[in-house]
Amino acid sequence: MKTFAIHPTIQEYDSFKEFAAEVNLGKSDLILANDTIYKTFVEPLGLSCFLISPKKYGVGEPTDAMIDAVRRELPEGIERIIAIGGGTVIDIAKVLMLDSQGSTEDIFMGRCEAHKARSLIAVPTTCGTGTEVTNVSVTALVRLNTKKGLALDDMFPDFAVLIPELIQNLPYRFFATSSVDAMVHSVESFLSPKASAYSQMYSVQAIDLITRCYRKVVFEGQETWVRHSADFLRASNYGGIAFGNAGCAAVHALSYPLSGKYHIAHGEANLLMFEGVIRKYLELQPEGGIQDLEVVLARAFETESTAGIWDQFFALLNQIFERRPLSSYGVQTDELEMFVDGVVEGQQRLLSNNYCELSKEDMIAIYRSCLDR
Repeated sequence: MKTFAIHPTIQEYDSFKEFAAEVNLGKSDLILANDTIYKTFVEPLGLSCFLISPKKYGVGEPTDAMIDAVRRELPEGIERIIAIGGGTVIDIAKVLMLDSQGSTEDIFMGRCEAHKARSLIAVPTTCGTGTEVTNVSVTALVRLNTKKGLALDDMFPDFAVLIPELIQNLPYRFFATSSVDAMVHSVESFLSPKASAYSQMYSVQAIDLITRCYRKVVFEGQETWVRHSADFLRASNYGGIAFGNAGCAAVHALSYPLSGKYHIAHGEANLLMFEGVIRKYLELQPEGGIQDLEVVLARAFETESTAGIWDQFFALLNQIFERRPLSSYGVQTDELEMFVDGVVEGQQRLLSNNYCELSKEDMIAIYRSCLDR
């Protein structure tokens, strides 16, 4: 039996001011946001909310050390957390929803109980993670030198709020890598054995919308992506709904060692592994769901033929953001087997969603295919 659910209530607003007025932000609310977002959109409204800026505790993607530091400073009496940010901010907020006697590492490793104690309103400021509609939080576990995802029903946001004006000041690089992340979510969830007709509807909508908008951006110029910000934000949300039900797979699993050791941003790390994984799927199981996906892509490229569609697709992604070889980040051949051993040991949650089974040798071959170009 396959099931499908959308857990948060999804709301759309034209501006943050409109959102703040409607939800009546006040003294029992904590806003989790970086300084730039706060000063641009929140401070001018003169709200009486508490503020915590994650950048006070560290930069980059979340670590258990950062989350533990924020947890220690969480004010008493907070009833709602309003997380305004990208994956880092919202993933931290999902842990802040919980009460637990253990450390963040303990929570992620399943060594202690954790229960929902506060509600969460998730307001994304990137167009990629889709985390505003999932119960998944991903963090680096510093002592263990790895990244790990945690999925608990208590970590679903109560509301997911889409406000296009919040993403329109994104530097192009962050738009590109985050939107590619949304594409990976949508493709992996489409191909997942856990996919259902319902989850695939959202995957297809996201893939089609991102592909068509990418083609416009390539034709019109990089700076024009802002014209399509509402579409990219909605497509990211669709992708989040899809992978929240059907799961992500090998692209994400193989990207985690790159982020953990070389601190490559999540969306960029996914891009580095994306083509290698798909090419391996095509080699091992060219018939089946991946053929259905080719039809979806052909439609987005406005062609009836699926011949060469993957070449066309990856060429388009490379025009949006050029994929570099792993070697340019310092990755060495003798690390690849160690990476795969870590993935096999720690990422079965993701590997179980693979389109087809990948052996250890297959995964090493994928890394090798991405090492040099």
